[in-house]
Amino acid sequence: MDKVGILLIDDQPAKLLSYEVILAELGETLIKANSPHEALGLLLKTENVAVVLIDVVMPQIDGFQLAAMIREHPRFQKLAIIFVSAVQIAETDHLRGYEIGAVDYVTVPVVPEVLRAKVRVFIELYRKTRQLEALNAELEARVAARTAELETQTERLRRSEERRSIALGAGNMGAWEVDVASGRIEWDDGPYRIFDVDPSNFTPTIERIEAMIHPEDRERNSIAAISAGAGSRFQVEFRIIRPNGEVRWCFGAGVISRDTKGDPIHLTGVTVDITDRKRAEERQFVLAREVDHRAKNMLAVVLSVLRLTKAKSTPEFVTTVEGRIHALAATHNLLSATHWQGASLGKIVDEEMAPYRTDHRDRITVGGPPATLLPATAQAMALAVHELATNAAKYGAFSTDTGHLSLLWQVDDQALVVEWTETGGPPTSEPKSLGFGLSIVRSSIEAQFRGGVLYEWLPQGLHCRLSIPRAQLVASGPAPITEQPPVKPLPTRSNRSLTGHRLLMVEDEVLVGIMAKRILEDLGATVIGPYGNLAEGLAAARSERFDAAILDFNLAGELADPLADLLIAYGVPFAFITGYQRDSIDRRYTSIPLLSKPLEADALEGVLLSLLKLPAQRHLAKT
Repeated sequence: MDKVGILLIDDQPAKLLSYEVILAELGETLIKANSPHEALGLLLKTENVAVVLIDVVMPQIDGFQLAAMIREHPRFQKLAIIFVSAVQIAETDHLRGYEIGAVDYVTVPVVPEVLRAKVRVFIELYRKTRQLEALNAELEARVAARTAELETQTERLRRSEERRSIALGAGNMGAWEVDVASGRIEWDDGPYRIFDVDPSNFTPTIERIEAMIHPEDRERNSIAAISAGAGSRFQVEFRIIRPNGEVRWCFGAGVISRDTKGDPIHLTGVTVDITDRKRAEERQFVLAREVDHRAKNMLAVVLSVLRLTKAKSTPEFVTTVEGRIHALAATHNLLSATHWQGASLGKIVDEEMAPYRTDHRDRITVGGPPATLLPATAQAMALAVHELATNAAKYGAFSTDTGHLSLLWQVDDQALVVEWTETGGPPTSEPKSLGFGLSIVRSSIEAQFRGGVLYEWLPQGLHCRLSIPRAQLVASGPAPITEQPPVKPLPTRSNRSLTGHRLLMVEDEVLVGIMAKRILEDLGATVIGPYGNLAEGLAAARSERFDAAILDFNLAGELADPLADLLIAYGVPFAFITGYQRDSIDRRYTSIPLLSKPLEADALEGVLLSLLKLPAQRHLAKT
């Protein structure tokens, strides 16, 4: 270690020299001062002074006063001070010196060995003190560095935990840990949010959590059942019932810590609320079913158009069928654009009038308030407007250069009223029988939609007034209706296998109902209906007499379950006609025959013959 300083203070040079000679053997730095003022200056300028020898008797300022002045400075409060005295000093002087801070006394004549020994002790003590201070400083530095490192790690951990919590919260997730032996469960904020319980008054335990799991999922998703698995990881899906009764879907995944025997000790994992995903999957499944159902319904309507269309020649038949299918396709596009919520009457009219505006733009007047029709109504009305326009082109206002068409509608509190007025065309007269188009209008507007139809064949042209109940409108609006050229019944079948039987028909697709009714009537049956919705079907089932029934499974958005259950209760045989697959229909109807759309006449006949051979073929009594 570096040399330390020994400050020698005496007003007599000879004595300073003697001290210097005695202490030279110590090999330290000797500093001499002849006066207290000089000594104070040297102390302030010199580092590492370990010991001060002060002569007690000095002029002006004695040794006691100098020692007191040294002690007042913060740097020298622990400095070793040895008083040297050539005169005998009293006991009170000793006490005074010790009170000031002296550590020892040396009397003159000075014994060299004693002085060196005393000074050496204080030098060693000084060195040890400095070493301890250095060690303390180093230790404090290490502690400070370690503390700073721990604080940094703690901050990183806090930020990591914060990010984890944010991620779990954003993902509607929660972390947890289960102590199997004690049943203790630790949750973060996530599970409280997922289970919708208050952390201030809900303590999670195995029993409480399992009690909130849906009864159908509880047994296979209990802690015991999960722990019984052989693996160290698990993934489960289950439902929970919140305190307010709401059912939520959850996904759980985690790891199982086991002892040497393989028994579970801890379960650690996360729970995710997957209710939105499950609902999306259900919507996707329902949508797939609906797409299948609507596609088959559309095919059934197209098949009905084909079967019901009559023409004198093949080219005329093709032209007529193409026009009707184009009308259906245009409406299908309008419905697709609104996800089958409805179609605008104005857009339906624009689509159907577009081919005639090229030659008759100035002779067509169209107008009315915004009106959105329900899907089934929109399809029927599009076909009706098409048939009226086709009829006008063949026999009415569009068949001459002077004809004019006014297609106007309005909506009141009760109904949408559409006025189709032709003028300037050939004179008209009431036909002997209604054609295909007028049959559609009557069936859809009067029978299916409970509306009104009025035809007037006036000298100046056809006038048609259609009234449709507001219930067929999505928002506030109307729908048009149509009349149509003569097209007539299916060829008569020679086999009238259903003669004498009364059949109830409930079908919301107008064309499918018309076609099926004609098939059944051709087979000799009496058809009650067709009824276009569930309420009318139920009313007819309770009041009419019939031997069997044919039901569309989806009736304007309502399932036919109540009507099917009523027929089963009364023992009346029936069959479903639907675009749905068998696996989309409730299992309790597994034994009920199912006819897929588009409908085939032979299949319909075969199913009904089979049903009517059953013992339960009595008619349904009125209730």
